Amino acid sequence: MNVTVPLDFVISPLDTTLKIALQIKIEQKTKPLGALGQLETLALHIGLCQNSLTPCLTKPSILIFAGDHGVVAAGVSAYPQTVTAQMVANFLAGGAAISVFAKQHGLKLIVVDAGVNADLDPHPQLHHAKIGKGTQNFLTQSAMSQAECLQAIRTGADLVAEQYAAECNCIGFGEMGIGNTSSAALLMHILTGLPLAQCVGRGTGLSDGQLNHKLQVLQQALEQNGGWGEERPPTKLYSDRWGSQSLPQPMALNKLATFGGFEIAMMVGAYLQAAECGMVIMVDGFI
Repeated sequence: MNVTVPLDFVISPLDTTLKIALQIKIEQKTKPLGALGQLETLALHIGLCQNSLTPCLTKPSILIFAGDHGVVAAGVSAYPQTVTAQMVANFLAGGAAISVFAKQHGLKLIVVDAGVNADLDPHPQLHHAKIGKGTQNFLTQSAMSQAECLQAIRTGADLVAEQYAAECNCIGFGEMGIGNTSSAALLMHILTGLPLAQCVGRGTGLSDGQLNHKLQVLQQALEQNGGWGEERPPTKLYSDRWGSQSLPQPMALNKLATFGGFEIAMMVGAYLQAAECGMVIMVDGFI
């Protein structure tokens, strides 16, 4: 699988020249030093992200990307694929935890249909961006084509660009997709070099027997898709901490298309675009 369309995100590192000034400003507040704990660390980091001594979060938004996964047919989940569409409906009805969280804190909530295996009814908070009705089963073929993967990445990036243009400078991402912890486990294994068994979890509540079956399915998927083959980097990908190195772009796209999900690929584009825009990004969860 050869990459033909370049992704041209330009992401600048944090400018730390304001770090001392920000720290002094935080410490000069009327409180014991360090009394606010993690909040002080967050305030410092947000100030650095915005390169400002007076950081401000404006129009914060949450994007939830939803998509189904063909590998569910192999029995890797405790729940059927139909739960994805049911949960999307729950998000939109205000019945999910994230819905309550967003309402309580005045966050804009958008649910993105990246690839749900159902026809979803229109809703003011639902953005239709379906690449397909779920990915293919990566036990038998790549989850998606390179073109679909790139389309998903660009769609996620465009959605964030729209929010940024509307003066949103703080954004968070969520996901929904029965079976997507299987994709995430394989991608984690590939990105970190950790043993696959350490990357595979119980997902939505698998029993010991189901967990062992899930591990066997994912190991089989690696073997049938050639694993790393000769592409594997000669040294451990992450030496001291996560993020110190990255996969070459063609290899990363290859693995994302082979094992990923439409919602995961859209999140990739969303994160990259948010980073390029210098937005404050809330990161949470395994996916």
